Amino acid sequence: MVRMSVLADCLKTLSNAEKRGKRQVLIRPSSKVIVKFLQCMQKQGYIGEFEIVDDHRAGKIVIELNGRLNKCGVISPRFDIKQEDIEKWVVNLLPSRQFGHIILSTTYGIMTHEEAKRKKTGGKILGFFY
Repeated sequence: MVRMSVLADCLKTLSNAEKRGKRQVLIRPSSKVIVKFLQCMQKQGYIGEFEIVDDHRAGKIVIELNGRLNKCGVISPRFDIKQEDIEKWVVNLLPSRQFGHIILSTTYGIMTHEEAKRKKTGGKILGFFY
């Protein structure tokens, strides 16, 4: 079967492992977008350390879970979001204003919606987690 979205597979695997109560999970294949997404999650404290294993193919990532992740998902298609429309997406996707993050791919790199608001930029929506 053909993989449509590597990022969607990664986030679904992560979510399923978290629901099962696993301590770590193996993600394959790896990509630059996945690594940046995971760095955002790690910065916010939703996952622990992760290690990229180079196997001279597509690569693997081993992620340490800490039990804080409730749900994560990908938004497909990757809609364009203006800076003033970020708030509408936050209301639609996240359970409350206090927690949860939407990941955007902007001209300044991949970042959470709060960073995008601070830098006053829009971008394409990649996914969310809380």
